[in-house]
Amino acid sequence: MRILLIEDDMVLGAAVRDQIVGDGHSLDWVQRLDAAGDAMAGATHDLLLLDLMLPDGRGIPFLRRLRSRGDVTPVIILTALDQVSDRIEGLNAGADDYLVKPFDLEELSARIGSVGRRYSGNPNPIVTLGELDIDMAARSLFRAGRAVMLTAREWALFEALLARPGQLLSKAQLEEKLYAFDAEVESNTIEVHVSRLRKKLGAAVIETERGMGYRLGRP
Repeated sequence: MRILLIEDDMVLGAAVRDQIVGDGHSLDWVQRLDAAGDAMAGATHDLLLLDLMLPDGRGIPFLRRLRSRGDVTPVIILTALDQVSDRIEGLNAGADDYLVKPFDLEELSARIGSVGRRYSGNPNPIVTLGELDIDMAARSLFRAGRAVMLTAREWALFEALLARPGQLLSKAQLEEKLYAFDAEVESNTIEVHVSRLRKKLGAAVIETERGMGYRLGRP
């Protein structure tokens, strides 16, 4: 997933960034609401992590504006505001989840995965694809009963295809899912990851539409 973090605490932001990138997602990180608006105008994000107290305003009105214009991007609030009334306000404004600081980074990863699965249309973390048995929550994968190890980038690419079964995703779309604004991406990066996934999971797992992109194969 490509995630936008809106957080002005530099220490917390760096920790969240390292966790999310370590999970294989791409992350754009801004410290102000106006910068968040610019980031969202420049790229499509799969999820927002939103602090409620930013230097140029509060997160709740920002979230309400998103929802009022029909933006359905999933939002997880990250905040030190821990009163029940604060949580109710955040959820009623359109947030999908609410996490109070300080929080465990592994819990954040789990909540990101849970929200992402709900929006993909399959909240069940267990997926069977031919001879593949996949646990998206545990990030474990078995092929014909044998464990297969994927790198974080390979997981991210496979996850992007799993979230859109049968849909053709262009190379540019996949790069957007895997890499942030400032990342340097070599021209053949996606091809390399696809090749490695096919070797590990089977050649038919990912189909290529020459010149167009890739889709999840039909076992």
